[in-house]
Amino acid sequence: MSKFDEVVATYKSDIEKLNIPVDIALVTAVAKKLGPSIYNNDSSKVSGTDKSEMDRVKVNFLIGKLGLKDSPELDAAVVEACNVMGSSNKNKYRAIIYALLVKKFGKQSLYA
Repeated sequence: MSKFDEVVATYKSDIEKLNIPVDIALVTAVAKKLGPSIYNNDSSKVSGTDKSEMDRVKVNFLIGKLGLKDSPELDAAVVEACNVMGSSNKNKYRAIIYALLVKKFGKQSLYA
């Protein structure tokens, strides 16, 4: 099993364990686009309590990658995606958070 497959297996386990409403195929496609950052313990996760981290997700991903316009809805969506992962969950994997956001904003075609 490749290192990428191991990471995806971890994502799949979390999705099933936490009953997260996202397709593993979308998470896998998002993970591929994230590149080597998925292997780094720090960059592979999103801190749901760090305002600057939440802003980075909004600016770099929602605005930069998905092409959305800045609005309070984007801030709320990032908080919502983190809440889906669970407030006490320390492993809010970036690929899963991003996949939830892709799904919320209907941008799956960017990962087809």
